[in-house]
Amino acid sequence: MSIEIRVLTGSDLVKNLPKLAELRINVFKDWPYLYEGSLEYEEKYLARYAKTDGAVIVGAFDDGDLVGAATGEPLDKEVIQFRKPFEDLGFSPSRIFYLAESVLDSKYRGRGIGHRFFDEREAHAKRLGYSQTAFCSVVRSLDHPAQPADYRPLDPFWKKRGYDVVDGLIVHFPWQDVGDQQETEKPMQVWMRDLL
Repeated sequence: MSIEIRVLTGSDLVKNLPKLAELRINVFKDWPYLYEGSLEYEEKYLARYAKTDGAVIVGAFDDGDLVGAATGEPLDKEVIQFRKPFEDLGFSPSRIFYLAESVLDSKYRGRGIGHRFFDEREAHAKRLGYSQTAFCSVVRSLDHPAQPADYRPLDPFWKKRGYDVVDGLIVHFPWQDVGDQQETEKPMQVWMRDLL
């Protein structure tokens, strides 16, 4: 099985937003996100990528079908919930490229696609002149009843990529958990690295 990795901007990015919405709903319903998504919400949420200069989707395609995607955009173009915690700690959003979602159909995991997602987004950020990249990981309690017994955190993968936790830098963002009736705010830990 041959997977093609493509960097999508402009009209190619826009064309793949509906499939990205489906991937987000399907992948993020699992631990640790437990996201109860809807296509209506996704359409509104993802529309910003079509309107933002510098936004990117790195897509993984199997025979033309989008099976995974990782997104990014300049942090200073992100929604205030993501920007303000950086600003409050003295970081300049204009220097940081934000790596947003990374979703991959479970059948395609373990093939190095996650590394390619980071490689291509970091290269895109460098081309645009950014000196740092950052992303967020959801924080869940260690004894959460929905955590699978075989769950392995991605921390070692992220550290291998040169990322580290930024102490005290937590972003809060609301979504509806699977089985809940309404949205609740979730804390998300920021990880960052310098681009050399």
